[in-house]
Amino acid sequence: MPARVLIADDDTVVRDVVRRYLERDGLEVAVAGDGSEALRVLGTQRIDVAVLDVMMPGPNGLSLCRTLRQHGDFSVPVILLTALGEEEDRIAGLEAGADDYLTKPFSPRELALRVRSVLRRAPAPAAALPLEMTVGDLTVSTAARAVQIDGKPVGLTNREFDLLLFFLTHTDTVFSREELLQQVWHWDFGDLSTVTVHVKRLRSKLGDHHRVQTVWGRGYLWRGEAGGGDRATA
Repeated sequence: MPARVLIADDDTVVRDVVRRYLERDGLEVAVAGDGSEALRVLGTQRIDVAVLDVMMPGPNGLSLCRTLRQHGDFSVPVILLTALGEEEDRIAGLEAGADDYLTKPFSPRELALRVRSVLRRAPAPAAALPLEMTVGDLTVSTAARAVQIDGKPVGLTNREFDLLLFFLTHTDTVFSREELLQQVWHWDFGDLSTVTVHVKRLRSKLGDHHRVQTVWGRGYLWRGEAGGGDRATA
């Protein structure tokens, strides 16, 4: 079944051009002209990726993204389209729970590539991973893409889950932000603040159970537990 993408933008030209590019890539496309219509589509249709304009009539893309995350819907990847190019605006979008963003004007081909990128799951094939990974009170189900701490679910976006899974399968190894962008996001170039914000969000959601350490001037590593405390179940 082809992936289904929602394009929500009040600019009809943007909607039509992007729709043609995505359909040419074999994807199904739903369109919305404002935030209210986008919310209706998200509530009634299967959507695999939502592309939301930050400046469209309310609720705008940023508000929609926050609504999805606050109501526990972490499964739908969100790409924000924004005419705002300042770093604090981009970071605000990422901190709202967006998986990616593009600044207008943008290349429809680049957007199509970004959509393909967020549709990808963790880089390691599922068959090569254990069904369950346990680190202290942290339990990760690789098949269900679910995380629990002390038996209580933790809501992670797809990209946050991919980042956690990458760390868990590459413990005690330092990765630069550029390397994480390539390995987790599958981007050869991009804004490195994307990695910074996602690491920050992952740390916040895992609380005291995270083991992400900053190695100044080099990048990040997930500290393994000495003595074999990390377990994997086939």
